[in-house]
Amino acid sequence: MVAAYGLILPQPVLELSRYGAVNIHASLLPRWRGATPIQRALLAGDRETGISIMQMDSELDTGPVLMQEKNSDLGKRYHGHVARSARGARRKTHRAGPGCARSRRGQGDAQSAEGVTYAAKLGRGEARVDWRESAVSVNRRVRAFNPSPGADARVRGVELKIWRCATAAGQGKPGEVLSVGPHGLGVACGEGVLLVTSCSAPGESDCLPQNF
Repeated sequence: MVAAYGLILPQPVLELSRYGAVNIHASLLPRWRGATPIQRALLAGDRETGISIMQMDSELDTGPVLMQEKNSDLGKRYHGHVARSARGARRKTHRAGPGCARSRRGQGDAQSAEGVTYAAKLGRGEARVDWRESAVSVNRRVRAFNPSPGADARVRGVELKIWRCATAAGQGKPGEVLSVGPHGLGVACGEGVLLVTSCSAPGESDCLPQNF
């Protein structure tokens, strides 16, 4: 069983065991096949995702699915929730054991040909906040890139990493600081306001929003 391996196993390796090779994938296949399913789901604003336990084959995340667990709570700590769900599903698969009919090679459910999407590797600059986007889109970007590498933004001439935020009503010139207080830093977006509640400046572990 592998998880987040990042490479397609060669056919001789897949055939070493009569039960085949099993992969834990952080999406509800066939949605988000590929390297970054968690980030892509958050960036796209998916309302539901989860994990899939699948038999590996010679292509990218196309093998039959042995087990899926759905999750509709894509909250602030979704990355950690995925890890916990994956551990639970792995234990269930191990308890089923090699004698379980669905653990035998080829006994899973074939993936649908519809709804296939590809989670491409993250490109340079994707973690950069563009204040011309809506507050909803910026919020998704912050969540997708927490804990790593963090969403980059420029506020009042200062480069920041934004770690936690929320959306609020309001309007202003994109990137304009509309409010500063103990509850956060309100920055205008193309539509709505982003309320920054946790951020850090270069060389600092934390930077209180009210310092701006």
